[in-house]
Amino acid sequence: MRKLLNNGKWLMALLLVVFVTGCGGGGGGGGGNSGPVSLGTAGDLAAAAGYAILAKTAITTVPSSVVTGNIGLSPNEDFGAALSTWSLTGVATDPYFDSAQVPAPFHVYNAANAVPTPSNLTAAVLKMEAAYSDAAGRTATSAFTTNVGGGTLTSLTLTPGVYEWGSNVTIPTDLTLSGSATDVWILKVAGTLTMAAAKNVILSGGALPENIFWQVSGAVTIGANTHFEGIILGKTSITFGHLASINGRLLAQSAVILDATTVTQP
Repeated sequence: MRKLLNNGKWLMALLLVVFVTGCGGGGGGGGGNSGPVSLGTAGDLAAAAGYAILAKTAITTVPSSVVTGNIGLSPNEDFGAALSTWSLTGVATDPYFDSAQVPAPFHVYNAANAVPTPSNLTAAVLKMEAAYSDAAGRTATSAFTTNVGGGTLTSLTLTPGVYEWGSNVTIPTDLTLSGSATDVWILKVAGTLTMAAAKNVILSGGALPENIFWQVSGAVTIGANTHFEGIILGKTSITFGHLASINGRLLAQSAVILDATTVTQP
C-alpha cells in the first residue's frame, strides 16, 4: 500500500511539472507559434537580416556611434539629409557608402546608390515589414505571458515564449531573459516600449539575441547607458540614448536615432 501511495505522489508531481511547463511560456508551446521570425539570410542584402540597421525615413547619429553591421535606408533617397551625420565617403553612383562609424567589411546603403542597391533595399524593407506582420500575428503562449506586470517589467525573468501586451511597456530595472540557445522570445507591444537609463537586458542559460524579437507598434526609446538585446521590429521610430548599446538589429518603419550608440548585429 505504501508503494502505491508513493507511486501516486510521484505521478501527481510529474503531472504538476507538465502543467507548469505547458503554461509558463516554454519555447515549444503553441504548435510552432513561438518559432523564430524569418528575416531572410544574414548575408543577403535583399533580406532584412542583411542589415544591423534598416529604416525607411532616416538614420541619424550623434558621433561617434559604432555599428558592426550594414546600414540600409530606403525608400528615402535624400542621403544628404537623412544620413548626414554619418560622415559618408563615396558617391551615390557607387553601390554603397563607407563611414568611419561602420567598420569594414560593412557599408552604408541608400536607395540613391547604384544598382543593385535600390532593388536590394526594396526587397529588404518588404522582408522587414513581413517580419513585423509575422510577429504581430503570433498568439500569446498562455495567460501567464499576457500583459505581464501590467506593462511594467520590474526585476523580472522571462522564460521563452510569445508575450503580448495591449498597452505601453516600461522596463524600469534590469530585465533577464532565461533560456537555451535554441529558445525563442517574441514580445509583442501594442503601445510604446521604454527602458530606463543605465539598465540592462540580461541573457542567461545560453539565450541568444538573434532569437529575441521585440514587435512594437509605438515608438521605442532606450535610455542612456542602457544595454539592450534582441531584434527590434518597430512600426515607428527607434531611439537609443547617449552611450546605449544593443546586441541585435534595429529595423524601423520610420527613423532610427542614435547618440554615441554601439550596435552589434548577432
